[in-house]
Amino acid sequence: MNDDDLSRHRRVAAIQMVSAATVDANLRAAERLIADAARDGAELLVLPEYFCIMGRRDTDKVDVREVAGRGPIQDFLADRARHHRVWLVGGTLPVEVAPGVTDRIRNTSFVYAPDGSVAARYDKIHLFGFRKGDEQYDESRTIAAGGETVSFEATLGDQPIRVGLSICYDLRFPELYRALARDGTLDLIVVPAAFTYTTGSAHWELLLRARAVENQCYVLASAQGGKHENARRTWGHSMLIDPWGEILAELPEGEGVVAGTLEAERIADVRANLPALKHRVL
Repeated sequence: MNDDDLSRHRRVAAIQMVSAATVDANLRAAERLIADAARDGAELLVLPEYFCIMGRRDTDKVDVREVAGRGPIQDFLADRARHHRVWLVGGTLPVEVAPGVTDRIRNTSFVYAPDGSVAARYDKIHLFGFRKGDEQYDESRTIAAGGETVSFEATLGDQPIRVGLSICYDLRFPELYRALARDGTLDLIVVPAAFTYTTGSAHWELLLRARAVENQCYVLASAQGGKHENARRTWGHSMLIDPWGEILAELPEGEGVVAGTLEAERIADVRANLPALKHRVL
């Protein structure tokens, strides 16, 4: 493999966690897993949704909310990105909606550049609601929805890539991803998530592979995966999927790291052989 080939292979990693009910315990676990992924050569890392807290009550995350730009969780993420010289998509964390709002938060994903600066911010747009027997969820009770799609450019090796941001329940709304991919330059979609065991077992892989196929780009999904202190069970199955919909790496359950490489020529080949993005009418 020549130098040009090497420059076209970019290593990325999804970190899977089984987050606890206290922030400090989760930051210690995340620190260890980030170090593992960086040691393995990953240049872009993704933590799962609410990596920092899976509370015993819905309001627990509201209680540990931070103001955008400061707080121990954001400080931790910036420090880890800077220490390991990686792009770090910080899963999600609870962020204040506005001064004086004490009962709701934004479910926010911050992206940190290798120098520790904030490269992007995305607030989850679609809020999960589900009811089946005794299993019930309604994120709108404690979360205020975002309203804008967000992508950013990262440099892996010496090559730029365009990354689209999304969070968990967003996965069910293809129009969000079509908006991100509209100009045909999207290389990677990241999906920090905490899918329930019920919905994940039915739809997680199906939806992730569909998003990869229809947008002809890589998808890197970082999940919560196991039984939590609050008795909630999440589906796990963090994975990396290529633009043809093939699963390149996967972790069914438990904490760990899923890693792989993004190949520019794989994206180009898929789009050349089946130019669906150019065939769009609507």
